[in-house]
Amino acid sequence: MSDHRPENVDTPKGLVLAITAYLLWGFLPLYMKALAHVPSVEVVAHRVIWSVPVAGALLVALGRTRDLRAALRNPRMLGMACLTAALISVNWAIYVWSIANGRALDAALGYYINPLFSIALAGLFLGERLSRAQLGAILLAAAGVAVLIAQAGELPWVALGLTFSWGFYALFKRSLPIGPNQGFLLEVLILSPFALAYVIWLTAQGQGHFGDFGGDSLLLAGAGVVTAVPLLFYANGAKLVRLSTMGILQYIAPTMIFVTAVALFGEEIDRARMIAFPMIWAALVIYSVPMLRQMRRA
Repeated sequence: MSDHRPENVDTPKGLVLAITAYLLWGFLPLYMKALAHVPSVEVVAHRVIWSVPVAGALLVALGRTRDLRAALRNPRMLGMACLTAALISVNWAIYVWSIANGRALDAALGYYINPLFSIALAGLFLGERLSRAQLGAILLAAAGVAVLIAQAGELPWVALGLTFSWGFYALFKRSLPIGPNQGFLLEVLILSPFALAYVIWLTAQGQGHFGDFGGDSLLLAGAGVVTAVPLLFYANGAKLVRLSTMGILQYIAPTMIFVTAVALFGEEIDRARMIAFPMIWAALVIYSVPMLRQMRRA
């Protein structure tokens, strides 16, 4: 049976996959908060290690291991995958650290800014023409970040770190000529020797949190599932819905992170954030209105 579908159409399967991915990402801070006492780099190492069997099992089930073997023999593809692997590991490390250190609001801010940053990258590197609304939204979001810098006297490095690492990851991922499932497994395979070496070193030093068959070990092993599953849902859902629909759905996760940070983690919205968040939300409205009109016409 053919997998072809009409272009520019949202399929029910695609919507379910995409919405599920964003909901899972929205709940992720609760999981990471339970690991707040574990150093962030150790958590990331386990995210990498335990993602390998999850992503590997999916590829075997789909019968798509041949593409991965071909990628491993292609130096150019391996080089690009090393770059995307490095970017996603930086993104994970900043995110885990932000949740553990009471900076979930900054994480939410980073993921709110991200779609606007991606548009700017598309204009700079892919030659895509920006509409006036898109340009205005980018400038308004930049002004919001400027307010944070002016009030705090320092860069909101968590938000910007997440924005830059994910934005460039998505940009370079477009150049990786391999399916999303194969690409993710390739990335975690590249990272896994470093992750394993670090975990073994920690264990030898008596500083590791894995191996006692207690709560920490279960949570660290489960980090692979909570890492791989949403990414795989997202990668497969993105192929079955319109780009404009994904653009609207991506606000689900940062909104859930924002609510969790304030309502459950007790983080405070200071004066700078009271100004900056509405500016960035307004920028997202300006960015989203043309997409919503396009969706209604379709």
